Amino acid sequence: MRTLTIAAVASFVCAGAALAQTTKPAEKPRSAASLECSKQASEKGLHGKARRSFRSKCIKDMKSKS
Repeated sequence: MRTLTIAAVASFVCAGAALAQTTKPAEKPRSAASLECSKQASEKGLHGKARRSFRSKCIKDMKSKS
């Protein structure tokens, strides 16, 4: 009985480890506007909320120009 319990626990541990190894979802390629705005944000030294805000406005402006 003890061997059966140990085997059951071992199988659950192995199954859990196998399920935990998931692949990363495929990322969409970044647009030219996104890359350019990221470059500009980096040149300005922006980080965090300021960077997100800048990139959002920059991308919106670039799309409206097109």
